Amino acid sequence: MEKILFPEMIEKLEDIDISLPGINGKLFQGQGMQAVFFTANGPGEIPAHHHQAQWGVMLEGEVEMTVDGKMQIVRRGDSYFIPAGSVHSIRILSPMKALDFFDEPERYKPKK
Repeated sequence: MEKILFPEMIEKLEDIDISLPGINGKLFQGQGMQAVFFTANGPGEIPAHHHQAQWGVMLEGEVEMTVDGKMQIVRRGDSYFIPAGSVHSIRILSPMKALDFFDEPERYKPKK
């Protein structure tokens, strides 16, 4: 039997176009912002980058998140805020699910 990652109403959302291996996302597009339901099998890495403000909550799993040189472990139930322009990276330590909100309406495009 196939494992359902999110409820059907989330799984029906469009996949994001992302080039990082092992990382997937479901896009919820709003006016002026986006929400993405991320999944990753881990281990893996998201290299250092920056963009507009981001707030998220870890739904399952564990990551090591570094924001402006400060590292923290983020686990299930933890929330995080990344201010606009802050350089950040993530090491995925275990299979994870997260919900992230981006303060920019075109951070991710739907996969074609």
